[in-house]
Amino acid sequence: MKNYKMIPKITLWTLLALGIAVIAAFFLGGNSGAMEVAGDFLDIPKFSDLFLTWIYILLGIAVLITLCVLVVKLGSDFKYNPKRAIRSLCVVGGAVLLCVVCWMLGSPEELHIIGYEGTDNVGFWAQMADAVMYLVYILFAATIITVIVGACISRSRK
Repeated sequence: MKNYKMIPKITLWTLLALGIAVIAAFFLGGNSGAMEVAGDFLDIPKFSDLFLTWIYILLGIAVLITLCVLVVKLGSDFKYNPKRAIRSLCVVGGAVLLCVVCWMLGSPEELHIIGYEGTDNVGFWAQMADAVMYLVYILFAATIITVIVGACISRSRK
């Protein structure tokens, strides 16, 4: 049983070591050329794809763990406290609704990026970028409003 308790530690240290190695390769791995952008020459790191892939892997792991914890918590709540489970489902439904609204606000029109000549700035990916930006703006505003309202409520209770 003692060995099973070491698995999370080993996993975290392994992910940290891999992350440090990828970051070191990105920043210290040299350049694969230069690109002219608005009259300036910018270096192109050799390991950009490795760095982006690592970020996607970490994002996928975070989303997977979040969803697994959410499902387990909902199952436990439905068994022991159905009211809390319904409230949790309402929060999840609100988050999904917010994502859908942000997706609808996004535009599939081409994003003009200086120096970029690929095809990932049109259609689905352009709309996804817009949706994520709208989502960040809305969540940032909600955070600020929550902090202000929370401070006002705590002061009024004193």
